Amino acid sequence: MEIDLITKYNIPGPRYTSYPTVPYWNPASFDLSQWKTQLIKTFNKTNATEGISLYIHLPFCKQLCTFCGCHKRITQRQEVASPYIDSLLNEWAIYRELFTAIPLIKEIHLGGGTPTFFTPSQLERLILGLFKKAKKHPNFHFGFEAHPNTTSAAHLKTLYRLGFRRVSFGVQCYAPHVQKAINRKQTFTTVKSVTKAARAIGYTSISHDLVFGLPKQRLEDVQATIEKTKQLLPDRIAFYSYAHVPWIKGLGQRGFMEADLPSATEKRDLYQSGKAALEQLGYVEIGMDHFALPTDALYKAMKRKELHRNFMGYTEGKTALLVGLGMSAISDSWGAFAQNVKTVKDYSDAVDQGKFPIFRGHVLSELDKVIRQHILHLMCRFETSWENPAMQFPELDTCLQSLTEFQKDGLLERWENGLKVTPKGRPFIRNICMAFDLYLHRSHPQKSLFSMTI
Repeated sequence: MEIDLITKYNIPGPRYTSYPTVPYWNPASFDLSQWKTQLIKTFNKTNATEGISLYIHLPFCKQLCTFCGCHKRITQRQEVASPYIDSLLNEWAIYRELFTAIPLIKEIHLGGGTPTFFTPSQLERLILGLFKKAKKHPNFHFGFEAHPNTTSAAHLKTLYRLGFRRVSFGVQCYAPHVQKAINRKQTFTTVKSVTKAARAIGYTSISHDLVFGLPKQRLEDVQATIEKTKQLLPDRIAFYSYAHVPWIKGLGQRGFMEADLPSATEKRDLYQSGKAALEQLGYVEIGMDHFALPTDALYKAMKRKELHRNFMGYTEGKTALLVGLGMSAISDSWGAFAQNVKTVKDYSDAVDQGKFPIFRGHVLSELDKVIRQHILHLMCRFETSWENPAMQFPELDTCLQSLTEFQKDGLLERWENGLKVTPKGRPFIRNICMAFDLYLHRSHPQKSLFSMTI
C-alpha cells in the first residue's frame, strides 16, 4: 500500500450500515405514526416471501473493554438480566399488535454488549417467547455474538437446539500487552476450547472478530494472532479497524494514551499484513472488513450477488424489514429508520408501559433510496451501475466527478454506466461510498462525526 494513498485518503468517514447515516437523519421527517405506517406497509408486502429480521441488543457486560464502541451497561449483577428479557418480550408484543399476520422470522442476531452474559435458560426464555406468536421462515439464519470467557457448552447447546447455527467470538488480539491495554484478557486456550466445542455441536458458521490498530499493537502481534487463528480456521473472519471515537464514547475509549495508538501508516501496514496472511490461508475478502472461506454461506451469497448489509452487518440475504429490539437498537422498514432510547431504564420504562421506546428516526426520500442502493452495491459487490434510469439522480455527474482521483490512483474502473472497485481500491471502499453521500457533501462537517477510514 503506497504511503501517499494512505495520507491522501485517511479522513473521517461513515461505515455505512445505513444511508443516510445516523448523524444525518432528519428528525423533522419522522414521527411515530409515520413509522407505524411504513412498518405495516413493508410487513404486509414482504413477510410472506422474505420474512423479517430481528436484531436483539443485549447490553450487559461484566467489565469494560476500553476499545469498545458499543452501547453497553457494565454490571456484575446477574439479577438485571431477567427483567430485561421481560422488557424485550414486551417490546416484541407491541410490534406484534401491528402485524396483520403471523411474522415469519428469517434472521435473528443477538448482539451487545455480551449476549453470553445471560444464562442459557434466560436466552431460551427469550427465544421461545419470540416464537409464541411467530414462526421460523423456511430459510432461517440465526446467529449470536459471544465472549469466549463467558460462553459455556450449555450456551452453545441451548442456542443450537433453538435453531442457531452461526456464532461470532470476539477475539480482537492475542498479544498480552494489547489485551491489557484494552482490558480484554482471554487466552488462546479459551478461544480454542469454545471454537472446537461449537464445531463439535454442529455450528456451520463460526466467526472470529479480529481488530487491527489497537493501542500498543505491533506488526508481529497481528501476525502472531493470525498464526494462532490458522490453527482453528474459523469459517469467517471480521478483520476490523479499531474506531477511535472518544468524542462519542467518552471515557471508555480513553483507557490508554493517544500515543499508544499506531500511526495511520503503521495501521495500514497491520491491515495489509493481516489481509495477506488471511488470503494465504484461503480466506476471500467478501466485503468491508469481512473475509470468509469459500465453503461459508456468506461467501456463497457474495458470489450469487445476494450479500446484504444492514445494522446487523453483512447478511446472507435481504429482508426489507428489520426490527431492532432492546435499548439503542435500530429498526429499518426500508422506507424509514427508527432508533430506541439508549439507557436500560428509559427503554424498560417505555415498553413496560406499552409504548414504543423510539426516540429518533428518519423517513427516506426517493432520492435517499436510490443513493442507498448504490452504496449497498458498492459495499456488497464492490460495483454499482446506473444503466437503469431508476438508479440515476440529478447529482450523479457531480458524484462521479469526485471519483476522478480514485480512478487515476487505480482504485476503481469506470465505464459509461457503471464502476467497479479494484482489489487495490477495496481498503478505500468507505471513501468511494462517500462520493455518493449527498448529505456529507452538503454538510461539510466541522467537527468529528466518524472514525478515520484507515
